[in-house]
Amino acid sequence: MASRRRQQQQEEEPAAPRSALVLRRAGRVVEARSSLPPFRMRPPEWQELLERADSLAHGGHLPEALRLYQLASRHRRLRGEQLGELVACLARSVRGQEGSARPAALRQGGGRDWEVFGCPKCHGFLYEPVSLLCGHTCCKRCLERGREPAVAAACGLCREGDGGARRRLRVNVILSNLLAKWFPRQLKASQLRHEGNRLYKERKLHAALQKYNEAVRLAPNDHLLYSNRSQINSTLKCCEEALHDAEMACRLQPYWMKGHLRKGQALANLGKTEEALHEFLFCLAVDVRNRTAKLEAQEVNVEQNKSRVGDQKEVDCVSVGKPTPAAESGEDTVSDKDRQASVPGSALLISGKCRILNRKRCSEEPPDASVPSKIMKRDPNDENGSRAGNCVLFEFVDSSDMECSLCMRLFYEPITTPCGHTFCLKCLERCLDHNPKCPLCKEGLSECLATRKHCKNMLMEELIAKYLPDELTERRKLHEEEIAELSNLNKNVPIFVCTMAYPTVPCPLHIYEPCYRLMIRRCMETGTKQFGMCIGDPVKGFADYGCMLEIRNVEFFADGRSVIDSIGKRRFKVIQHSQRDGYNTADIEYIEDQTVQQEEYAELVVLHDSVYNQAYVWFNSLKLALKTRILGHFGPLPVKDSELQANPNGPAWCWWVLAVLPLESRAQLPFLAMTSLKERLNAIQRILTFMSRARSR
Repeated sequence: MASRRRQQQQEEEPAAPRSALVLRRAGRVVEARSSLPPFRMRPPEWQELLERADSLAHGGHLPEALRLYQLASRHRRLRGEQLGELVACLARSVRGQEGSARPAALRQGGGRDWEVFGCPKCHGFLYEPVSLLCGHTCCKRCLERGREPAVAAACGLCREGDGGARRRLRVNVILSNLLAKWFPRQLKASQLRHEGNRLYKERKLHAALQKYNEAVRLAPNDHLLYSNRSQINSTLKCCEEALHDAEMACRLQPYWMKGHLRKGQALANLGKTEEALHEFLFCLAVDVRNRTAKLEAQEVNVEQNKSRVGDQKEVDCVSVGKPTPAAESGEDTVSDKDRQASVPGSALLISGKCRILNRKRCSEEPPDASVPSKIMKRDPNDENGSRAGNCVLFEFVDSSDMECSLCMRLFYEPITTPCGHTFCLKCLERCLDHNPKCPLCKEGLSECLATRKHCKNMLMEELIAKYLPDELTERRKLHEEEIAELSNLNKNVPIFVCTMAYPTVPCPLHIYEPCYRLMIRRCMETGTKQFGMCIGDPVKGFADYGCMLEIRNVEFFADGRSVIDSIGKRRFKVIQHSQRDGYNTADIEYIEDQTVQQEEYAELVVLHDSVYNQAYVWFNSLKLALKTRILGHFGPLPVKDSELQANPNGPAWCWWVLAVLPLESRAQLPFLAMTSLKERLNAIQRILTFMSRARSR
């Protein structure tokens, strides 16, 4: 009976759904439905520790993050790319500690006269200086290194090419002579450095070391010599000597990233991983984009973690032959391929993208090289040199060394041509107006003229400002006086003798004569952008009345010609005719219409409306082709002004009608001299009436 009753109850109960599991425990029903999320496995303990450590490091909590990194390394061997956040945090910490000491270090480290002559590519003393069109100056060999035949030389600062296809790089004549005169020992040391680099590439390491030893004797304050010699000593397995040279480079340039990178590599080779890590992190604090420093710092971290957990396996994490990209390091010794070939079995560490490190944005702070205001004289008989090592062999800078060969004055806005000669900007432009060739060597400068890219030579400007401040002040004062004189729109106003021009009417011009090229350029330089337009006169040279034109736009062509978009402004009367630098000038006074009142004004309004309607009818009666040409050149007929005497030149439509009427220039000239609007309207009315009658016939 009992079994039959249980069977009957089971048949009466509804069937449990497949999606549920029914369990009966102590009279309670527990359901576990399939709608619950599926079971997920927890990540490994080392991964959780690493994620927490990354979060702490990203937030700047370095001590707590270090403890978690150590715990994670005990569970699993960490790779270099997994320590990106730790390296970023350490770099920020180093940067903060070193930043406060930097200004004092810079104040104490500025004793080298030649630092202003540093190459932006190799960071060493300029050797065979070449000035690019962008205005920066680099060593000739630095520009030639890695330069493909069809690729222009790129600047080390702005990364801009020389503006054209491959051309022969020419040494800056002025700078080359100055370097030979002022720094003979440093120049010889730079020559030895380049010879040593060539020997290093040829794997003649001992010969290269000899060259660098001699160069250091001549220039004991050149940080690049010590850095490059450190690399050679590292290649020769002379780790102590490499460390000493790297420390000297850091002492001479405390905030030069490459010196600290060399020092870190030397320390790592000696097994001093803690000190090496500090140097690599300092490199990242200076230049966050340096990939080599990132890899070195991460690999040293790996070494430290393995040593903490008792891993006895020896790993050479910083190899002597490890490549340092030239673009990142600023080094000028050898390429990566040559460096690998010089040491058998060199290890390449090109792993790790370090994506997390990209969050850090530490701005690069280039070393601030202080330059003395005056260069002092050294005893020429001192063969060993002073402690500074590179004093100049003269008492003061001679201003004649900085004179333009065209104007025979101190360089003002110096420009260096691709052929290596330097001139004042204004002097060079005036010469190019007449002939697109260098004034000295006669080499063609058509490409330079076509690009019209005249960037000032920054090094020459800096030298003049540092060593010839009084002469520069006098030269600038003279230039400002000339500009002020050219800016005067009443005296010595430039006059273009060409065609009739009227107020408010466009006047496009084609400029090709050298004198007018100079005139237009001066109008643009002064900022007035205005010049006078007059028709020619057989006796005086140009007429006594004209119109001022304002330049709205200038379009230059490759051969120096230009098209000017100008528009008429004010009328003037010539007081005195004169000339300046080949073009005409004049002292002028401006002309304005006389105003009328009451009844005269009412009559003027009636006359104005009548003549306007007559002009409108005449223009619409022209043939379609002629109308199209007029509209394309002068634009549509202006509308009537609501106030006739608002403009001192009168209504704009009057001048538009005079410009399109088929009159001789001599017949148009009297209209510019009229100061009565009524008289001008009557004259226009007579001309329109005459033309209408002539057409009707």
